Amino acid sequence: MKPREEFTAAQLANLGKRLKQLRKEKGFGNYEKFAFHHDINRVQYGRYEAGKDLRFTSLLKVIHAMGMTPAEFFSEGFEEEG
Repeated sequence: MKPREEFTAAQLANLGKRLKQLRKEKGFGNYEKFAFHHDINRVQYGRYEAGKDLRFTSLLKVIHAMGMTPAEFFSEGFEEEG
């Protein structure tokens, strides 16, 4: 895998971990209940937590459901490329 592809894969994994962490902090034990409660496709949301790629508009919908701004969301759990 090329360095750029490795970076992207690592950041998608970080995204999934961050979503899972925040969901649990919001009191949702499983992703399906969180997705259902916030009118997000449950299968798709499960893929997001698994670190699969997603559209930016989908990410913004999830961040909004978390009650956060994008700046708050990305404030931890992500490393700069280096």
